[in-house]
Amino acid sequence: MKRSGKNSRTGLILSAPLLRRAKSKPGRLKPVLPALAAFAMLSWASASAQQQQQVNANPETALSDALTAACRQDSPAFANSLTADNAAAFRALPGAQRTAMMKRFVLLEEPGRVLLSTSSNGQKIVRCESPSFTTEMRLGETRLRENLAFVPMEIPVTGEDARKITFGFVREAGNWKLLSVGLIMLDVPAMAKQWEQADLDASEDAAIADLRSVASALDTYRRAYGKFPDSLAMLGPAPPNGVSPEAAGLLDADLASGNKDGYSIRYTITPAAGGLLEEEANKAEKFALSSSPKEYGKMGRRSFYLDSTGILRGADKQGRIATPTDPRIGPS
Repeated sequence: MKRSGKNSRTGLILSAPLLRRAKSKPGRLKPVLPALAAFAMLSWASASAQQQQQVNANPETALSDALTAACRQDSPAFANSLTADNAAAFRALPGAQRTAMMKRFVLLEEPGRVLLSTSSNGQKIVRCESPSFTTEMRLGETRLRENLAFVPMEIPVTGEDARKITFGFVREAGNWKLLSVGLIMLDVPAMAKQWEQADLDASEDAAIADLRSVASALDTYRRAYGKFPDSLAMLGPAPPNGVSPEAAGLLDADLASGNKDGYSIRYTITPAAGGLLEEEANKAEKFALSSSPKEYGKMGRRSFYLDSTGILRGADKQGRIATPTDPRIGPS
């Protein structure tokens, strides 16, 4: 079995054959040991300097780096600002969720250009300039509590009081890492689930609004032309020469195609009972609309049903079509 000697301060490994050669040939020992000693001292000095640099990392700089990465929507750089567990969870998120998280940090939808400056009183300022909007974030004085740090930040708002929030940092492996935003601990896995549900809720709300827009267009069409259209396509954009029963100009192209906001819309007509004149039969017709997510669980979970009565129904149908027997949604 090979044995080795180890310098406990530098971590330098000396192999057993080298030690034996040094002992067996005293004349050669002198050149070897000074070289090893010099190498050990350089290694120790380098390690000490690196450790000192890490320990002295500034929480304000750490926050500035995080905001800069978020502004640029630079996922790898932003992950470096997180604790080890949160960084791993962040890297595992789908790209869209990573981007959404960074957007929330700088309150901007588009990636921007970063400008760093310092005010006359020494306050660090991070400006994130996107094509449509600019956010200015002013960092306050850091409060240290052993291995914790709290950095206040304010965002000036024209005509309103500045928005203020405090970021918490924890020292991890000598570097300052984001720990909390305001009073909320930065738990990326839990936050990802909350944001995913919020996105699903927003998508479902949009699907409901789309159904009501289609229902309103159907009523308008019947008042104009005396009957319901044979298809939703007839409610779509009109050509430059004006509207017609085939292109009524009541819906945008997506809604007229029955596909919008991640949902598919189906349209059916229930004819009136027999024995009526054509005009009366057209007036007595009923319509029904059903809307279901194109990708269940990703664009939404609930399916919806809306008919001529104006009553909205729906439920989690695992992606299947909603029916008139599903629970009512909204005021009863």
